[in-house]
Amino acid sequence: MIGYVTRRLAACVPTLFVVVTLSFFLIRLAPGGPFDLERPLDPQVLANLRRIYQLDQPLIVQYGNYLASLLRGDFGPSFSVRDFTVAELLGHGLPVSILLGTLALVLSFGLGVVLGTLAALRQNRTMDHAVMVGATLGLTIPNFVIGPLLQILLALTLHWLPVAGFDNGNIRNLIMPVIVLALPQIAVVARLTRASMIEALRANHIRTLRAYGLSQTGVALHALRGALLPVVSYLGPAAASLLTGSLVVETVFGLPGIGRYFVDAALNRDYTLVMGTVVLIAVFVLVFNLIVDILYALLDPRVQES
Repeated sequence: MIGYVTRRLAACVPTLFVVVTLSFFLIRLAPGGPFDLERPLDPQVLANLRRIYQLDQPLIVQYGNYLASLLRGDFGPSFSVRDFTVAELLGHGLPVSILLGTLALVLSFGLGVVLGTLAALRQNRTMDHAVMVGATLGLTIPNFVIGPLLQILLALTLHWLPVAGFDNGNIRNLIMPVIVLALPQIAVVARLTRASMIEALRANHIRTLRAYGLSQTGVALHALRGALLPVVSYLGPAAASLLTGSLVVETVFGLPGIGRYFVDAALNRDYTLVMGTVVLIAVFVLVFNLIVDILYALLDPRVQES
């Protein structure tokens, strides 16, 4: 297991390097710059700003300086949010995104596995059809439609929940965003669980357990271990996506997470803030994929040999 984990860790370094390199040069290719305003700045002021932020240097030199700063853990200053560093802004937004994503992750995988298992155990029956219809709706209706609909129904009509905002971590402000963020993931997990569970229930050892008179619950629990392998594989990218927040959900519900920072930074050509967000998301993806690889190896020891 140690050798397996070491190989996976070694593969993360070049992957992160490629992500940082591509992101650095692609954001520079976008038209406009961080100091392009509707009312142009005085040329001398613009020249001073470019010199202060080292944008007057050749691009390859800027790239080398950014890599050196990144190795020290320094994401640099924000170009658009004055008097704040990128690390400070991410430090403000990350707890909100992590809280939102964690709740959505628990809801989506918990409910998705349960629904998928029930659908597989009652294949081609009412429960199965209901789960599949719900999963299809969850995948096809975008969250920028579901979000406002929930706001109209639960907030403006029934007055059960606040419309938007983040009131010092009040859980009532997170109920609708968590539901909207989790719905597509619930649909995917339910479909994955159902398909893999149906295959697992047809395995020879499951038939043997049934022949020995094991209860339906016992059979389901035995089959679930093998059926969870595809679901665990999906856990990495899903967790990284949910825990780093959703651009649309955070914007619709006015949550101060890193998703909104990323949108504002992209619109304002805030190079350092965009890069900081990209690096953070890349690290989350790599870390969660590593966790998934370890879980997968624990569920199926044959994976360690690959």
